[in-house]
Amino acid sequence: MLLEVWFHSLPDFVLQLCGQFEEMDQYLGYIGGPAGALALTGVAAASAFYLASRPSPQKPLVELHCQSRLLPGPEMIRVSKFYKDSKEGKFISSLDKDTRTLYDTFRKGAKESNNGPCLGWRESPNKPYQWLHYNETLLRAKNFGSGLVALGLSPCPNTFIGIYSQNCPEWILTEQGAYCYSMVIVPLYDTLGPDACAYIIKQADIHVVICEDDTKCNLLLDKSPRCLRKLITIKETRPATNQRAKNRGVEMLRFEDVEKLGAAKDNPEVPPKVTDLCTICYTSGTTGNPKGVMLSHENVVAGMCAVILQLGDHRPRSDDIMMSFLPLAHMLERCCENGMYLLGGAVGFFSGDIKRLSEDMKALRPTMMPAVPRLLNRIYDKVMTEISGSFIKKMLFNMAMSAKESELRRGIIRNNSFWDKLVFRKVQEGMGGRLRLMVVGSAPLAGNVLTFIRCALGALIVEGYGQTECCAPITLTVQGDHVPEHVGPPVACCCVKLVDVPEMEYYAVNGQGEVCVKGTNVFQGYYKEDEKTNETIDSDGWHHTGDVGMWLPNGTLKIIDRKKHIFKLSQGEYIVPEKIENIYIRSQYVQQVFVCGESLKSCIVAVVVPDVDVIKSWACENGIPGTLSVLCAHPEVKQLIMDDMVSWGKEAGLKSFEQVKDIYLHPDPFSVQNGLLTPTLKSKRPQLKAYFKPQIEDMYTKLT
Repeated sequence: MLLEVWFHSLPDFVLQLCGQFEEMDQYLGYIGGPAGALALTGVAAASAFYLASRPSPQKPLVELHCQSRLLPGPEMIRVSKFYKDSKEGKFISSLDKDTRTLYDTFRKGAKESNNGPCLGWRESPNKPYQWLHYNETLLRAKNFGSGLVALGLSPCPNTFIGIYSQNCPEWILTEQGAYCYSMVIVPLYDTLGPDACAYIIKQADIHVVICEDDTKCNLLLDKSPRCLRKLITIKETRPATNQRAKNRGVEMLRFEDVEKLGAAKDNPEVPPKVTDLCTICYTSGTTGNPKGVMLSHENVVAGMCAVILQLGDHRPRSDDIMMSFLPLAHMLERCCENGMYLLGGAVGFFSGDIKRLSEDMKALRPTMMPAVPRLLNRIYDKVMTEISGSFIKKMLFNMAMSAKESELRRGIIRNNSFWDKLVFRKVQEGMGGRLRLMVVGSAPLAGNVLTFIRCALGALIVEGYGQTECCAPITLTVQGDHVPEHVGPPVACCCVKLVDVPEMEYYAVNGQGEVCVKGTNVFQGYYKEDEKTNETIDSDGWHHTGDVGMWLPNGTLKIIDRKKHIFKLSQGEYIVPEKIENIYIRSQYVQQVFVCGESLKSCIVAVVVPDVDVIKSWACENGIPGTLSVLCAHPEVKQLIMDDMVSWGKEAGLKSFEQVKDIYLHPDPFSVQNGLLTPTLKSKRPQLKAYFKPQIEDMYTKLT
């Protein structure tokens, strides 16, 4: 009995003696010899007790060996097993008949929450979150929408309202205010750039844009089309900006003044129909102007309800709080937030500075959040760096991962184990300490990172695959499935099939091909782009995503390739550069890589941006001085990176012609700001090729 009590108290005992996790080395070094051995023995003994007293496994919602349903027929269409009517080829549109639009869902959430907290923010980094409750949010949104009508806008789905702002309560007030009068939201965002913003405003004939601050107002005024007549500002603007707007024939109004005007006029609401557009979400492709994805209320409600249905008992509740930091201009964040509002949950907005996100998380203490691989990779890299110089830390980390992975395999998700207290406490506290659900999307997430995050946070982490054209969700992993590197089965609002891509040797009969989607979440088309719409949606209503997937034996989907951006070498071999890049990026020395080639050449080359910390550390250990620019020109550094990339290529099974034959090291990262990445951080391949044309030509000259 005494031994058991000691085992239970060991985490606190160890932490009290050792301080924080990073102090353990010094502690063990100080006590040394037998005492250090005793401490390690104690940890091992506690581990044994932990393993002997671990909780019982949880029963999964579906059989994990068969997670989707195969419909009869030659097309091998797969549907969700979470929706009973899916076997008849039907798709979910809503959870209730009375909540079929985003106007309805918000009001349903207000009732579910019993007028609980809805929108949270804080005025400065040192202040606590303050909240707008649901009823006040509804009233202010209605007043703002009424104010828009009072300004001359027609209450109908042909009226488009622009919004150019970071996530904040006014964003949601604008969105819900527009829906009160059947208007359509058109988000703008920084990384589109002034030219693309002007193009969108002109194409959509937007007369009014809600703008966050003085800087954004000036960016719009730089190239404002004639159709833009009013800017409604959330924050104060300078007199010079107001005069500049006046000179251009644009009226400047304050957000609160429009609310007051609407309250005074009290225009009757004109709620939208389920088939009405709710948003046009512009996606920036790698070439050309952005395309306006038209999404109806049914599309968005179907997408978020399908995810809620699949989450089952883990779905958001009225006592949940979500952290909002991903851009509301993108559908992943929009769907997550609207899902919270449907179920009466609260949403707290980050302060606007991504560097302070951890501080915001600690202040808000959210229970759920959407996330992207970039954030999770940073957390993983930070932990790996922290333990890299210490044998003790590595040993404890590996023991903790082994124990937590064992629980994951048994369907156990928790954050109160011995290892959570000893090893993962800092990671959990950095996310607020209460996280129970995270939805990951927007880009592929490495399996080792996903497994680490699941172990470290002790929360349910589900990974989804989707596109703006499908309101975000197409597939979603099932709780209880601990295996990474797939994106789960189709959600209940759509079905998925694979079609042949013969030029890349992918065939549906082999369970591989281009991912095609049909369902209630599939968009209405590209705004004023019938030709592009017809290229994407075929005559049978299937949306062709351009992604190549394969069905795994358990009915889940794995994305393995991209249909576009392929080219043929002079000897007739096809090259899929993104596939090769995804392999080379695994090298610890590589931060970014761009693989390129030409049909008149017999091999491929690459531009590589080295990982500055790793390269500088290696250079220091090997006595090579200099800045990153100097190191990029050093032949030993180049050979190191080249050898490691080729090694990764061999391990992944790349053929000889798929391996790069030369690389150019570039010290500056590809970014949205320098025009080499899209706002969703995808490579702009034509721009990259043009930017590095001299270096690419030089590499080929040396190879001949």
